Amino acid sequence: MTDRDAWADVTYETVAPGVHRIPVEMPGEGLAATNVYAVVGDRSVGLVDAGWFAGDAMGDLERGLAALGAGLGDVGTIVVTHIHPDHYTLAVELMRRTRCEILLGSGERHSLALILDRERGMSEFGVSLQRCGVPRSMVESHARSDVDVALYAEPTGWLHDGDVVLLGDLEVEAVETPGHTRGHVCFAGDEIGVLFTGDHVLPRITPAVGSEPTDHLHRSLADYLDSLTRIRRRPDAAMLPAHGVAGASVHERVDELLRHHEIRLDQCGEAVAAGARTAYEVAKQVPWTKRERALDSLGPMDQLMAVQETRAHLEVLSMRGRVQQAADPDLDVYDLA
Repeated sequence: MTDRDAWADVTYETVAPGVHRIPVEMPGEGLAATNVYAVVGDRSVGLVDAGWFAGDAMGDLERGLAALGAGLGDVGTIVVTHIHPDHYTLAVELMRRTRCEILLGSGERHSLALILDRERGMSEFGVSLQRCGVPRSMVESHARSDVDVALYAEPTGWLHDGDVVLLGDLEVEAVETPGHTRGHVCFAGDEIGVLFTGDHVLPRITPAVGSEPTDHLHRSLADYLDSLTRIRRRPDAAMLPAHGVAGASVHERVDELLRHHEIRLDQCGEAVAAGARTAYEVAKQVPWTKRERALDSLGPMDQLMAVQETRAHLEVLSMRGRVQQAADPDLDVYDLA
């Protein structure tokens, strides 16, 4: 555990009245943990996100709840910010064990259907990657990294923008924030001045966009930028993110993320001007991570996510009239407008 990951090395942390952050471990060598937020009321406990059902994540959650005087059976409702396994799959396991309620943003219906129909989902994602110019060998590597379908199931209910849910004794409002995924939702606890931001706004990381099974017309970065602007128009709040330290200003971090994407858009435009024509070619020319690494120095799945994110930036440049798509039946090819 590094100093940067000290936020993950606690049983729980109280971050607002009645709201407690419980970090649960994640598999692999990437992020250290997912923040599960337990909202403890007089009669029940509500959770925001639940973590990845792997390793000792369930044990982490159980120990955190026990320290708060509660147990897994006290969890009545889990609201999940989005469909990714480090947020959703432990909620599914809890539902199977305790019959608690899981609520998920309605925008995730399509992606969940593709996850549950693995063959169809792999086919859609593979076609999208090939249109980006990704070599077939890289596309095939995705199949070896896919998430276990058995960890997934339908939620007990679907959330829509503006829906209000009672977690413990706290009412939270669902705020649709598509971008990181098609159906990502933040949850506003205006009564106590907090916003559960999931992966939409993170304190140190720039959330990935475009990294899910999707059709070609889904414009994830455009959605994400619009969602950031929408959050920026709301009253400022303490950020309760899914990964990292809690409590910073949502507005300050949103401003940083908007600036980052403007820089990235300029870099992608410069790559097209230098002769790169597909998302894969552009991704090979721009730097990745804060260490400004080359694309081929990333892991296989990270490379695919980087290419998809590059495609999303090229789509925004096209919408803004800075690049244009050339006619090609097999590839998405871009030229300067």
